[in-house]
Amino acid sequence: MSWIRENTLSWFQLMCVQVIKTGHIPRHIAFIMDGNRRYARKNKVLKEEGHAKGFDKLAETLQWCLDLGIPEVTVYAFSIENFKRTKDEVDALMELARKKFQRILDEKEKLMEHGVRIRVIGNTTLLPQDVQELIAKAMLITRGNSTTFLNVAFAYTARDELVNAVRSISAGVREGRLSATDVTESLIDRSLYTGEYSDPDLVIRTSGEVRFSDFLLWQLSYSCVYFTDVLWPEFSIWHLLAAIFYYQRSYVDVQGIKKLHKCVAERESERVSSFVTWLNNTREDELINLGGVC
Repeated sequence: MSWIRENTLSWFQLMCVQVIKTGHIPRHIAFIMDGNRRYARKNKVLKEEGHAKGFDKLAETLQWCLDLGIPEVTVYAFSIENFKRTKDEVDALMELARKKFQRILDEKEKLMEHGVRIRVIGNTTLLPQDVQELIAKAMLITRGNSTTFLNVAFAYTARDELVNAVRSISAGVREGRLSATDVTESLIDRSLYTGEYSDPDLVIRTSGEVRFSDFLLWQLSYSCVYFTDVLWPEFSIWHLLAAIFYYQRSYVDVQGIKKLHKCVAERESERVSSFVTWLNNTREDELINLGGVC
């Protein structure tokens, strides 16, 4: 299944999309795609098929987001906690990842046509070497695109992300790149995996679970959150439109809270700016070393 699908909406659904677009559309939606295993149990199929159906739904949902003019999507694809599942299931998920990231390489022209940039966030060192290399190549070949951003949280938890940021900052202080007085909320924010990304406007979690499961805890402070009972493989355009309508109804309140808590912008010191540039360049070099793409 392709990462970018052809439009499958009926004329009536397209008309509803146009109606929704007359209101405020979130610039960034994050999905906690929950319910693949329950879908498999419900339909008496293997877990692997449930996960495959979940990817198919992701591809379809990405197309809906393109239709709605949403430029950035983040998906929770694989938590570090998922490594605790059975070896057979983890192996099946890694094999699915191999196929889907390879598909990105095979579909380079289509991704370029739509201007899609793939960004993977997480502790990818925990993944098999070949999966790490495929992820690096997918990120590198699309890094010049800037129309649409797909952020895939893979081998990710928010706690691990914060630990990684603190370690990077600590190393910066230890090596003299930073002073202890440089450590601020803004510096931590810019040292996260998502340091150069926007925060989600809307978070959607499927399957009826009402929790974040250690997903983007720092970034979701002022996001609108929508929970739905539908299992992820059964998510439809109607569920997406309902979530966006909920966001539109909550828009004034959410924006008010953001303004109330918005910090006064601090002038960034040359030392901090230099550190952030160094950190981003280091991460880029690691990708190039893995992906072998200049």
